Parts: sequence; structure tokens; C-alpha cells
Amino acid sequence: MSEKKLILVVDDDPDLVEAVSMKLEASEYRVAKAYDGEEAMEKIAEEKPDLVILDVMMPRKNGWEVCEEIKKSEALKDISVVLLTAVADSVKTTSYTHHDGKTTLADDYIPKPIDLDKLMEIVGDHCE
Repeated sequence: MSEKKLILVVDDDPDLVEAVSMKLEASEYRVAKAYDGEEAMEKIAEEKPDLVILDVMMPRKNGWEVCEEIKKSEALKDISVVLLTAVADSVKTTSYTHHDGKTTLADDYIPKPIDLDKLMEIVGDHCE
């Protein structure tokens, strides 16, 4: 059997990180966790995950910035990025749109609240 894929879960909501991590671990993935964009970049540099599940709206560095850094880095650009976006809930208070989610360098995105089964499908697609 091949080595388990490593997935980095990044969100400033610890409960969400825990829920997603438990679902991934139950599906035999290894999981790393980060709670803001700066911490995410440190973990990515250290651990080179296969996939990053990345919240968009976070302190210290947002998901768009982290995604762009990953995809513009020669060393990191092959890491798949799935953006989590709560846009539907906060359309009045944010300039983000689902359209933006699809025009970033991200490989995929999923709206919040997250459908964990849908997320697992997306993860499976990118971690073949």
C-alpha cells in the first residue's frame, strides 16, 4: 500500500478543523492543522502536504494570499488547494464571491457550511 497522503486543514475555527480532521483520519489520510495563513505557510514549507484545505477568511494572511503563494512557488505549486468559503452567509459583508473562488489559482472550492461527504469526494479527486 502506498504511503498515506498528508492533508493540511487550515481554518481559524478550531471546531471546523477538528471535524474535518476526524473525517479525513477516518478515511486513512494523515492530517496536519493550522489556524491562520501564516501558520499554514510554515506547515506547508515544513511538511509539503499533498493537499491543503484552506479557509478564505482568516487572520494574519487570508486564503487567497496563501493559495497564491503556494501556486507561484516552484517548490510548492504541485500541492492541490481546496478553498473553503463562507461567502454565501456573508455576501453583504465581504467582497468575496463564488466567482472569485473559481478564478483563483485554487484547484477546487467548497462552500461553508461544509458538506463533509462532498469534501471527501473533492479530496479523493485530488489525492488519487
